[in-house]
Amino acid sequence: MNITITGRKTVVKDSFREEADRQLAKFDRLFDDDASAHITVTNEGGRETVEITIRGNGMIFRTEKTTEDRKDSLDLATDMLFRQIVKNKGKLEKRFKKAPPEFFDAPVEEAPDYSVLKRKHFTLKPMLVEEAILQMELLGHTFYMFQNAETEVANVVYKRNAGGYGLLEPDED
Repeated sequence: MNITITGRKTVVKDSFREEADRQLAKFDRLFDDDASAHITVTNEGGRETVEITIRGNGMIFRTEKTTEDRKDSLDLATDMLFRQIVKNKGKLEKRFKKAPPEFFDAPVEEAPDYSVLKRKHFTLKPMLVEEAILQMELLGHTFYMFQNAETEVANVVYKRNAGGYGLLEPDED
């Protein structure tokens, strides 16, 4: 697995890089060699946030943890990723390469039911991103799907947990 580490408002030392490599090595048995992990370390107000995103096998796994110490944040984040994978192993096992059975011996929480409870149909209206954000706010929603008037492609605007807004746009392949 290819691992990239980025520091925001902080310097990432080699000892942290070695620890991150060691922690993520346990996922090598699940992912192909072309999988990639991106770790972002942020220091704000004495709090260390570690965000891990793993892309592989057509899936994206992401977690973020904040503590007083970045190594503790790394430990918690990798544990959470592991629990996410174990929790959904039945639904994910076709996408992973064969891992030894003991890899999944951890206690398993019951997997959530992913059945669709409600379907909603609506017409995508062409509008600018700013208009879509305004419409989302007027509806009191945390996301809003619309047709981008500039690109003529379906987009989604959403409220970010850290504040501000995000925009989801499909890749042009």
